[in-house]
Amino acid sequence: MNLFDVYSLFDVTPVKGLGCHIWDDKGTEYLDLYGGHAVISVGHCHPRYVAALNDQIDRIGFYSNSVRNPLQERLATLVGELSGYGDYSLFLANSGAEANENALKLASFHTGKDRIVAFRHSFHGRTSGAVAVTDNPAIVSPFNSNHKVTFLPLGDSAAVEAELAKGDVAGVIIEGIQGVGGINIPEDSFFRELRELCTRYGVVLILDEVQSGYGRTGKFFAHQWAGIRPDLISMAKGMANGFPIGGVLISPAFKASKGLLGTTFGGNYLAMAAAIAVAEIIRDERLMDNAAAVGKWLTDNIPQSPLIKEVRGRGLMMGIDFTVPVAPIRSALLYDKHIFTGVSGKGMIRLLAPLTLSVPEASQFVSALGEILDNQ
Repeated sequence: MNLFDVYSLFDVTPVKGLGCHIWDDKGTEYLDLYGGHAVISVGHCHPRYVAALNDQIDRIGFYSNSVRNPLQERLATLVGELSGYGDYSLFLANSGAEANENALKLASFHTGKDRIVAFRHSFHGRTSGAVAVTDNPAIVSPFNSNHKVTFLPLGDSAAVEAELAKGDVAGVIIEGIQGVGGINIPEDSFFRELRELCTRYGVVLILDEVQSGYGRTGKFFAHQWAGIRPDLISMAKGMANGFPIGGVLISPAFKASKGLLGTTFGGNYLAMAAAIAVAEIIRDERLMDNAAAVGKWLTDNIPQSPLIKEVRGRGLMMGIDFTVPVAPIRSALLYDKHIFTGVSGKGMIRLLAPLTLSVPEASQFVSALGEILDNQ
């Protein structure tokens, strides 16, 4: 039996990781500036993380959500303290797409309405509801397109108000920073206008912080730079450093109801042990401060080149926008300089390094990129 062929694979087989570095099966060391797509938040194989998972598997690995799990309560407390959303409730799931699915469902339950407003170039996941609010027709099947979704230009408050005024919108979903769409950062003023419009028209504001959250931008959530409070916040990637997990923070305005939401694997003991370790490491090692400082250093020190149009991002969520296709540059970084990076589309290199990244490690990338650009 073969694997279903859906991914373009690089000819690298990682077998070991430590901090911001991984090693392949031939013993070659790589600097990881992609973190497995923003998932590795506290570095590969952090000793506290490894110890927490080993300790938990020796105790109990799984039971259903029909029993009390104090680890879930511990995680909820930690997330509340780190994020400043201690008055919100936490629903636990297994992925970012699943978190967004449940947020969309909650918005519809809460308002009794069935239409969603999303934004151009958005990405919210590949499951049915999540892909329906993703602006990429290539991955939306006819079944997914049955959902009632309106896509608007990012930053267009007048267009948002025109849709909300129709009275049938359950929710507006927006990424803290658009990742797959090209590191597009909504203006703080737009976030504030969006919050005001949703409040005025009784519409649920959903912030997708799956990629941009969990300390990546220097604040716990990217939307916090604008000083707003959404009704629902979805999160996943960086929560457990590679262990599958997702979650939704739910405003106190939402009434809980037994059976409204549910999950088999969400909030399991191993996921909780991993997520608690990550939250404690982020807190104790002040990794949000590190992300902000090292991200600024990177932004300030990217080489000057006529091939680079713009560098944009916040903290350790960064995009380098090129005037040329980046596939050869990315390949040179990987195979010649042994540095993992990501992309957004054909013209942007996307950096999503672990929050533990140091200035010397960032400097290694800057030097390597400069040498590659000099030879273009």
